[in-house]
Amino acid sequence: MSRTGPAGSERGARSGPGPGMPRQPLSPCVAGERLCSTEEATAGSGTYTRHGFIFSSLAGCLERKSEDNELPVVSVVRDSESQLLPNVGAVVTCKVCSINSRFAKVHILYVGSTPLKSTFRGTIRREDIRATEKDKVEVYKSFRPSDIVLAKVISLGDAQSNYLLSTAENELGVVVARSEAGVQMVPISWCEMQCPRTHTKEFRKVARVQPQFLQT
Repeated sequence: MSRTGPAGSERGARSGPGPGMPRQPLSPCVAGERLCSTEEATAGSGTYTRHGFIFSSLAGCLERKSEDNELPVVSVVRDSESQLLPNVGAVVTCKVCSINSRFAKVHILYVGSTPLKSTFRGTIRREDIRATEKDKVEVYKSFRPSDIVLAKVISLGDAQSNYLLSTAENELGVVVARSEAGVQMVPISWCEMQCPRTHTKEFRKVARVQPQFLQT
């Protein structure tokens, strides 16, 4: 898949090592970073090629393995020792745990496409659900427990690492929800999803999902 990482372009990507200057193993890199040219190495796992260069497809650590009489293989692996933290502005995938009239409580599961080792708690306040007509928003018509939601981190809320999240943008909101019949619903508008089995409609703050945020 030919896309750049969070930076959104190749701008600022570091070029790879020149001949005779091998890059050190386990060097950190970010998604979309240009690692080296395809003349210097072969693309391995966690990378992709574009316009004659090898790029990282995920944030992690660079590994360079040399083969006899062949180009070295460049791969990117996730750093098993580090713990990624949700930063302000990051898009996160979370699961709704509970709701009330003022907010939804969630567990943050992913930062971007990176799964978290530890679960972080988050809160989506009523006023942060939509960008318009905030006074008319009802939490129970936006989320239900067990919904999977895309949200953006807007601040670190309190000492208990309770992140404040927003779904005000069109691309943010519910991406996966199940009906009372236990069937995954399909979005039919920006505010409704429907059960394909019973055809029952339920209110949700539906996300217009971008391909890079889809989790398998």
